[in-house]
Amino acid sequence: MSLSSGKILVSAGEKAACVKIVGKVNFTASIDFKTLFDELWRKGYTCFALDLSECTLMDSTFLGVLAGCGLKVNAPPPDNVQRTLELFNPTERVAELLENLGVLHLFKVTHGQVTLPENTATQDLSPASPTREEVQRTCLDAHQLLMQVNPANVAKFKDVAAFLAEDLKKLKAGA
Repeated sequence: MSLSSGKILVSAGEKAACVKIVGKVNFTASIDFKTLFDELWRKGYTCFALDLSECTLMDSTFLGVLAGCGLKVNAPPPDNVQRTLELFNPTERVAELLENLGVLHLFKVTHGQVTLPENTATQDLSPASPTREEVQRTCLDAHQLLMQVNPANVAKFKDVAAFLAEDLKKLKAGA
């Protein structure tokens, strides 16, 4: 199995960020994306734009992490500050995946030009070196979330989630 993944580029302004996802993104990129999103979230960013025009495919882990970000943004804000997560120009294949997993409703989908925040420079997100346990935890959490959001996904992912949970248990036990 290849661990190579697509590329993630980020441009961040004061409270808005644009993330461009290029190529095929998989479970390895999902950790980097989740780390980036969580860091921006903690810093108080309220507007997230994802440019998916060059994203050719997302695996189920990446889709689950993305859905988790959508749930976070759509939760009632405790501070009454409106937050958005907008998907720009998803390819037909990516839009189909989001629709088939029942998570497309978590996002606003826009077709057109992405406007970058003022005074920003686009940076290539440096990939992290997660431990095997971090990878397994992220994969398990993503698949559990997909099953929680859409019960039709249980049949698709229950065996994967069971395998990941068992493997994670063995990792924690030091086996």
